[in-house]
Amino acid sequence: MNQEPKMREGIAARFRGFLPVVVDVETAGFDAQRHALLEIAAIIIRMLPDGRLEPAAPIACHVLPFVGSEIDPSALAFNRIDPDHPFRDAISEWDALTRILTPIRKAVKSTGCNRAILVGHNAHFDLGFVKAAVERTGFKRNPFHAFSVFDTVTLSGLMFGQTVLARSAKEAGLGWQSSEAHSAIYDAEQTARLFCTVVNRWRELDPVRVWEEKEPS
Repeated sequence: MNQEPKMREGIAARFRGFLPVVVDVETAGFDAQRHALLEIAAIIIRMLPDGRLEPAAPIACHVLPFVGSEIDPSALAFNRIDPDHPFRDAISEWDALTRILTPIRKAVKSTGCNRAILVGHNAHFDLGFVKAAVERTGFKRNPFHAFSVFDTVTLSGLMFGQTVLARSAKEAGLGWQSSEAHSAIYDAEQTARLFCTVVNRWRELDPVRVWEEKEPS
């Protein structure tokens, strides 16, 4: 017996079954296959009853460099991370993925979404490091779409004429603390606020909301 597809509601309807999740990684270089993942933070985006978006609380951890990984000193000078600091409380990549991805999988299910979609500033960089860690550890059931992302560089360029995160945040009225920048939590929080600001402002500017009028595909 054929059944009619169930109408999506809330955030699942807004993004065609995708749950936006902001991710920021801090790393020991640019190559996800060679350079260590050092920090990761994720923020699930949720929808309020009035349709506006807001960030949930961040999920974050420090990560131990994987065996055989390379460390680029210039990357550490940029993000000011000491991988050997005794108070970093770093955990293995497997444990980090478990801590970060398990709540995301639960949120995907509870919101009626099909997959999570990574939101980031230069999002493919962050997705590449997540995917590389998943591959190295054999972690099962990565909730993120394999290649689609929402990139706040593009969104900020469209709305504010800026592509640098700090400048985009300032143009959006979010402020910026340079002393806090380049930590995974702070950058993820600012990216999440920026993404929500763009989507919420678009919602206010454009009364035509086609996603509220279509059957799920």
